[in-house]
Order: sequence, then C-alpha cells, then structure tokens
Amino acid sequence: MIFKRKKKRIFLDYASSTPVASEVLRGMAPWQDQNFANPSALYSEALLAKKAVEESRDVIASILHAQPKEIIFTGGGTESNNLSLLGAISFAMKNARDEKYVPHVVTTEIEHPAILEVCKEIERRGGEVTYIPVGQDGIVNPRDVVTALGQNTVLVSVMYANNEIGTIQPIAEIAKGIKSHRERYGTQYPYLHTDACQAVLYESLHVLKLGVDMMTCDGIKMYGPRGLGILYVKNGVGIEPSVFGGGQEGGLRSGTEHVAGIVGLAKAFEVAEKIKNDEVVRLTKIRDHGIEKILEKFPDARLNGSPESRLPNNINVCFKNLDAEFAVVSLDVVGISASYSSSCRTLKEDSSSYVVEALGRPECRNSSLRFTLGRETTQGDIDTLVEVLEKIVK
Repeated sequence: MIFKRKKKRIFLDYASSTPVASEVLRGMAPWQDQNFANPSALYSEALLAKKAVEESRDVIASILHAQPKEIIFTGGGTESNNLSLLGAISFAMKNARDEKYVPHVVTTEIEHPAILEVCKEIERRGGEVTYIPVGQDGIVNPRDVVTALGQNTVLVSVMYANNEIGTIQPIAEIAKGIKSHRERYGTQYPYLHTDACQAVLYESLHVLKLGVDMMTCDGIKMYGPRGLGILYVKNGVGIEPSVFGGGQEGGLRSGTEHVAGIVGLAKAFEVAEKIKNDEVVRLTKIRDHGIEKILEKFPDARLNGSPESRLPNNINVCFKNLDAEFAVVSLDVVGISASYSSSCRTLKEDSSSYVVEALGRPECRNSSLRFTLGRETTQGDIDTLVEVLEKIVK
C-alpha cells in the first residue's frame, strides 16, 4: 500500500515531547553565553546566576502555591519520580525503630514506567508494593487506595493524568482519605506523591488544594528545556538524597545548577499558566471533534479511557484487528507523527500498552493508537488524520 507524503508534517505526539517555546529560548539565551558562571561561586557573575536561580524558584513556587524552599530542581521527570519514591523509602528505613521494618508503597497499575520500574526496585530491596487496578474508564477508585493502606505504608504515588489514555485521577479525594488514615494512626505517613508531567499544561497545580506532599513536573512536557524538571517536596516531608556532592538543592540533588535551563523552566511555567484556560477550551473542541469523526468513520473502534475525565489534548482509540506498530509507521510515511503506547517503552522488548490492557481490554493492547494535541494543532490536522486513517485501517 503506497501513500502520498504530505507537504507539511503533522505532529500528534505532544505527550512524549514538546518544542521549546520561543519565550523560553529568549529567556535562556543570556545564561548560555553571556553569563555562564557557576552560581556557587562568590564573584559578581556567579551572584547574578544565583539570583536568577532563586528568582526562578520563586516564580514556580508562586504558581504551585508552595514555598520556594519546597521546589527542588532535577534532571527531569524520571529523576524526580526516583527521588520521591526511593528518597521516602530510604528515609523511613533509616529512621525505623524496628530492624525488621518493611516499607510499603501503594500505586496504580497504569503508572508511568518511571514509577513502576522504581517500585520493582523497591520490591527487589525487600519492600512491599500494592498495585491498585483502575476501572474500565481508566480511573482509580479512591476507596481502593485507602483500603490498601497499612501502618507500614510510607508512600502513595498516583499520577495526576495518564500519559497514554489521558485520564485524570481524583488526587484531591485520595489526599483526603490519606489524611484521615494519618489522623487515625497518629502518624506522618503515608506521603502522597503525584506525577503531574502530563497535567501541568491543563490542570490546576495548586498543591495545597490537591493535598499532595510531593509532585513531579518535567520541562520536556511543557514547552520547556530538556533535561530539567522539578520535584515539589512539602516542608517537613522526609526524603534522602539521590545524588551526592556539593549539597545543592537543599542537599537533595547535588550538582552545579543548570542556570539557563532553570530560567527557561520558570518561563515555561509562566507561559503555561497564562494561556492554560484558553488552550483547554481550544483543544477540548478539537479533541471532541476528532473523537467524533474517528468513531463515526470506524464503527468498530472504541475510545480508551473516560470521555469526560480526560486531558483536553488526548485521543486514544482501539481499532479492531489493527497492527498499531504498522499503523504508526504508515502514518509517519505520509507525514503524521503519532504513537501506540508510551514512547518511554519503545526500548522494551514488549512495547505494547499495559495501560490499555488494564482497562480490561487485552485485545486492544497492540491495536490502539494515541494522538496527543499541542499548541500548533488545528482542526484541519485532525481532519487530515482521519482521512489518512481510513486508508491505513481499512
């Protein structure tokens, strides 16, 4: 089957990566060459760099309704997730009075690999992990999370919005249940962590209203610089460092600060907050138009995940008997970039979608396509997609 290549490429994989916004690039530029000083030094250029880092921390803290000292700069979402889980477990074990103490983590079956692989490592180290299933709509029941809590539960990690099917989880409700558990047993545990990498552009980041103790964000998912992320760590939450060295970032993440990247990340947060409401409205219309057109053209197709409680930029559809990998390659040939599972799993021997399978749809794990929209996406792009899909799927 031969398809005619489109003149303009259509990018529909914004869940995996976003371009660096022009405002972000402009903000980073002076710190790339004009002032490249190490902010830990004592001369004037270094003091200016240090000031830029702290002003950026202030900006992000304000958006999250957090304290500046609660913002830890990291090398990205994966590192932030590792720091939160392993850091909390290490701290709990270090301070445990019982030598036979076994720390416990609660998470869901549809978390990002940057959470699930850490949980496997915790199990290898002798810890316990409970994996909560989700409903057919891809949403976890808060009661199931609370029921799984024990007196040795150190951490609950539930992603804010899923990277494959876009479902938004009831984080605030889960937080209320955890708070009641703490009060019942008179303990600081468990902490609540959420991976908000996919939610940052579209959902509220008010950490106090969400009730989270830790939250992960990643620059590459929000039109910010690559290799930069943050971990919000609520004051009083005990975690051990993941990187040792000069003691930067409150001793939790040593290493010379990437000043240009930190300045760019703060600018990305600012831009995202400024246009968030308008983008949610615009993309929701395009998303709904796309879902309607696809389901109309393909009666056997099914939407994966809740049609209501989902990100405004996410379309994930199961096509009956489709070879998803072949479809992604075929779309690429004609100039459309899409995916069939998390891009972070393409290096795995089995890169099919465990998230879709968790919805009770094992037959869809290799026949689902994910289209994620972004700031450059138009309704015309979706119409072109549907037109091309008709040829590929049929």
